[in-house]
Amino acid sequence: MVMCRMSSDLKSSNSVSANPKQWQVGLVGYGEVGRILAEDLHKEGIAVSAYDIKLEGVAGDPLRAHAREHGVRLAGSHEELAAGSDLVISAVTASQTGRVADACAGAIRAGAWFLDFNSASPGAKQRAAARIDGAGGRYVEGAVMTSVPPYRIRVPLLLGGPGAAELAPLLVALGFDARVSSDTLGVASAVKMCRSVMIKGLEAMVIESFTTARAYGVEDAVLASLKETFPGIDWEKQGAYFFQRVIEHGRRRSEEVREVAETVREAGLNPWSAAGTAERQGWVADLADAGVFGTRGETGFARSADWRTEADRILATLKKG
Repeated sequence: MVMCRMSSDLKSSNSVSANPKQWQVGLVGYGEVGRILAEDLHKEGIAVSAYDIKLEGVAGDPLRAHAREHGVRLAGSHEELAAGSDLVISAVTASQTGRVADACAGAIRAGAWFLDFNSASPGAKQRAAARIDGAGGRYVEGAVMTSVPPYRIRVPLLLGGPGAAELAPLLVALGFDARVSSDTLGVASAVKMCRSVMIKGLEAMVIESFTTARAYGVEDAVLASLKETFPGIDWEKQGAYFFQRVIEHGRRRSEEVREVAETVREAGLNPWSAAGTAERQGWVADLADAGVFGTRGETGFARSADWRTEADRILATLKKG
């Protein structure tokens, strides 16, 4: 990729305002998370721009419609977005973390903030930081600690890196629930990745356990046993939620868990659990892409409040062959 690098004099002339309410916030990635952030920032009167590779062609029609509705200016490239932003938020799939940092580094303004929302390993975050900081930007890692939709912009966010303490109150002023985890880059991501071993692993295990139980007709007995062991969890409700989240976001989740596996490797362990979770999440994503769960619309796949419906769809597909 050829990057349009701006001269140091031009970049230095575009100082970042000390008042975050006057910032231009640029979102790289206009998927579920990007659109939620755009909506909430726009409500607070913040100028928002966005770029997503899916904007090209017919597939970008829903994104363009959303941008028009919520006053979001769409950029034509990573470089265009970075050049005009005081704060760049990267919210893409884990595998794109480094590529986005590389693309934005060529045009990022001197002193502009780069907040990396992506679920990537500490090593990946450190490499991305080297690109942004080396180009004159200020990189901060952000570890999103739970699912975004219920909390929206107030989702618990851990910040890491040398600039975390300075950026945290500025993000709070924009409406984020941000707090500093460490001034050492990679610590916040390590917290996120280790949590994901459990959370994403539990999603995969529920799908595997519940679907297998359904195949043998023993799901009621399994649910009763789980309730007895973990009485604080509504397994019917939790099972339905896990099925739908993985059906809707299995591709992104599988990429994230591959980064989780890399984090485990960086610690010197063999990521047996994380690797298996990535395979199961990716497998569900493949079924979703094949239309097993219905046709994806603007608001996602057709959903069922009963996980048994989705398990039956999986089992019917397996019987076909």
